[in-house]
Amino acid sequence: MYFISDMHLGAATLGNPLDYERRVVRFLDSIKADCKALFLVGDVIDYWFEYKHVVPKGFTRFLGKLGEFTDAGIEVHWFTGNHDIWIFGYIEKETGAIVHRHGETLNLQGKLCYIAHGDGLGHDSKAFKFMNGFFHSRLCQRMFSWIHPDLATAFAHKWSAHSRLTGGTFPDYLGENKEHLVVWTKQYIRELETAGQPVPSYFIFGHRHIVLYLMLSSQTRLAILGDWIQHFSYGVMTPDGNFALEQFEAEDDQP
Repeated sequence: MYFISDMHLGAATLGNPLDYERRVVRFLDSIKADCKALFLVGDVIDYWFEYKHVVPKGFTRFLGKLGEFTDAGIEVHWFTGNHDIWIFGYIEKETGAIVHRHGETLNLQGKLCYIAHGDGLGHDSKAFKFMNGFFHSRLCQRMFSWIHPDLATAFAHKWSAHSRLTGGTFPDYLGENKEHLVVWTKQYIRELETAGQPVPSYFIFGHRHIVLYLMLSSQTRLAILGDWIQHFSYGVMTPDGNFALEQFEAEDDQP
């Protein structure tokens, strides 16, 4: 089973967005033969909004490859992030991917795994919570749908270009006591233990654009998958339930 996140396909700040898409597709080609399931852990596309009869142009190689996976019986799970929250049915219908809009605990290779993009987890900022809630609201989605697609797309890409997520500079690991996803996970584990519920063996996140594999206890690990802007990293879980972070190396990345 393979896990990737934060490709931000189509981002205006990428030097050549089509080259990045081709690189992701080459990676997918490289894993297809032994892939049982593919997990896309958010911010797959830098901007996505589905009108009733219109979707953003582009991404044909990538979306076609997802359809190729599902046609071959390979499960594809797409966890929405803060850049690709506005998926309303097209992705599921055309590619066969299973779309998850919230974090979920799944049994994978005999291990409990909590998977989420990670945006909003551990953030106490009222401004962040307001913006996050607004973008997820039907009112916001309806208002945005009234904007002409050309204007909406131009606005969205300009907004994203100023975001730290695709601006080229990402904070380094902040440490266990300051990294939001680590702090949130520890608190969540305490809540599960108090309630007498099983604790997942793995917590798998995207969002932060750092590559991190952290032991939280003798039984629990936390992984942050990195990105496909700087790191070209991914996670892999073997049939025996072992998880590791890997990198798509240059020698594996030929046109």
